[in-house]
Amino acid sequence: MKLLKKIIYTGIIKAETGLHIGGTNSSMGIGGPDSLVIRNPITNQPYIPGSSIKGKMRSLLEILHGTIGDQDMGAVKNGPSQDNNAASVKLFGTAKKESQRPSRLQVRDAHLTKYWRDESHFGDTDLPYTESKTEVVIDRITAAATPRQIERVPAGAKFKLNFVLNVFDTDDENELKEYLDTSIKLLEDDYLGGNGSRGYGQVSLRILKTEERDADFYKNMASKLIKEE
Repeated sequence: MKLLKKIIYTGIIKAETGLHIGGTNSSMGIGGPDSLVIRNPITNQPYIPGSSIKGKMRSLLEILHGTIGDQDMGAVKNGPSQDNNAASVKLFGTAKKESQRPSRLQVRDAHLTKYWRDESHFGDTDLPYTESKTEVVIDRITAAATPRQIERVPAGAKFKLNFVLNVFDTDDENELKEYLDTSIKLLEDDYLGGNGSRGYGQVSLRILKTEERDADFYKNMASKLIKEE
């Protein structure tokens, strides 16, 4: 198997509604939200993990094609497909020992764009870069209300999108691109993160640039580095 090229996709992920991707609650203070978002521990800025984007895209593609696996993964009884002929496996790979296939798609963590790294653009929010949304759980018998607070990235925030599609000589490049495009459209019509059925997590993905880098590109780059040394 020989690598033919890498196709670099760059663009924007926009939160169309409040976005909640859970982080640790270990630093939660008294009176703070009950459920926090994940943040970069150095900058304290929220971000979207590549694993969250990739996992959602894969599961939606499997649901579309009806190829949900029956692998027991502890608490998860219906894991990813292990069929090498499945669209999701062709694009996202499989760790099955008998027929291991590396993922063709790499999804980077999505960090805030330069504009949105300026906290002032988030307005007067409850927390740095985020809002605290109060929800209420209602007892169906007594009608007693139990409030809870969910931290969310506000609608409108934008993150940098970066995908890398690896194309090998055994692959159908057009097929991989089609599966990727389908996964993106499915994600836009679904949700990312938690509480999607309650309006959270609607996102839009916009590809601004694609760049193909073949073997010659990397050989030339290596030659330049050697000359510079």
